[in-house]
Amino acid sequence: MKNLSKVSRREFVVLATAGLSLAGAVELLAEAQKAAPGKPGSPVSPDRALQDLLNGNKRFMKGQLTAPRRSPADFRGLAEAQFPEAVIVCCADSRVAPEILFDVGLGDVFVVRVAGNVVIGAGVTVKGSIEYAVAELNVPLIVVLGHSGCGAVKAAKQHIDAKDSLPGAIDGLVELVKPAVVQSKGMPGDALENAIRKNVEIGVQRLKELQPILAPLVSDGKLKVVGGVYDLRTGAVNLV
Repeated sequence: MKNLSKVSRREFVVLATAGLSLAGAVELLAEAQKAAPGKPGSPVSPDRALQDLLNGNKRFMKGQLTAPRRSPADFRGLAEAQFPEAVIVCCADSRVAPEILFDVGLGDVFVVRVAGNVVIGAGVTVKGSIEYAVAELNVPLIVVLGHSGCGAVKAAKQHIDAKDSLPGAIDGLVELVKPAVVQSKGMPGDALENAIRKNVEIGVQRLKELQPILAPLVSDGKLKVVGGVYDLRTGAVNLV
């Protein structure tokens, strides 16, 4: 049997659905949680959770997907509870699928999707969803994930230059991204790529400071908030 300190909740689900008795699986999970650092009830540290995602992205880039736990039997195993190891705040873009690009299975990540992966100004639906995952599900890691060629950032840049507006609620969404364009202006390199990274950085900083739930956990080292940019061409997620 593997070292209990290395058993994560995702592995617990596998054990449970593979036929291990419920009592045995619960006992194993309890021991793993005692051995793991961080928040009570959390099976992995923030750093371990991040490394799991990065390792999965490496498999994705190499075309060596393991596609874990995506069968009907796995759905039944998670019907009563979920045990995600990370919150992914990402763009609604159809080409950005966290479960695939991080090569994780059902129940491994709690995904919050909104065009432009905006955090500031996104309202209670986005921030409340993130806080729920942290406070109720004991998730130790938040990843704000932007992507290359982001349409929301591109639109913000174009409409700052043109000094015009977009119809309907699209204009309000683009307004939330404009600060990233303004703050990244004049930086060396590609202007769009700079704005995409800055947009991620703004989201990360906001979540690190978000009271009353996230900020104290970040300060105590029990929660990590990081940013990354997904390259649509290479498949790589690069931390920023």
